[in-house]
Amino acid sequence: MTVQLSTAARNAQLDAIETATGASAMLKIRTGAQPANCATADSGAVLATCNLPADWMAAASGGSKAKSGTWEDASADGSGTAGHFRLYASDGTTCHLQGSVTATGGGGDMTVDNTSFAAGQAFTITGFTLTAGNA
Repeated sequence: MTVQLSTAARNAQLDAIETATGASAMLKIRTGAQPANCATADSGAVLATCNLPADWMAAASGGSKAKSGTWEDASADGSGTAGHFRLYASDGTTCHLQGSVTATGGGGDMTVDNTSFAAGQAFTITGFTLTAGNA
């Protein structure tokens, strides 16, 4: 038998991710494949660093939770092709979440307007949604 959770329980799980990460989370987009897990050391070069809004995710609803507000940076840190992201607490070192990055429509965990970054280039995160399993 498969474990099933109510929508309320799945929403609570998702909202707990934002609570654990805290307000003013920091997002870093990096080159290459993501590490094995959040406890593994960072990999790839940092292409961009974004300080997210204080309330960076909308309240969970229906077992999913989407980005809140505008996630963008007026000036990328480096040049290269985006491969993965890591989301940190406001300290910039405690990783709470990571995943793949693709261009809009590419099916990645996070989508951006363009995966080819040039230092100083403006960019926007176009999509990011968390969905809880065990429905």
